[in-house]
Amino acid sequence: MDVAALATLLHETSERHGPYETSAPEHHWWDWYAAYMVARENGRTPDEASADAAHHMESLLK
Repeated sequence: MDVAALATLLHETSERHGPYETSAPEHHWWDWYAAYMVARENGRTPDEASADAAHHMESLLK
């Protein structure tokens, strides 16, 4: 991945994290970001990646 592609993905990730952050328990943003970015890199849609990241966070916060 080149710098421009990574910057684009980070920007998208930050926008998608906003709605999760406002309704989620206290968490480390980087855990959600990592799960979202891996899902996107694996071909998941933004909605699917958001759901995957939320599920990942649920498993961490149990």
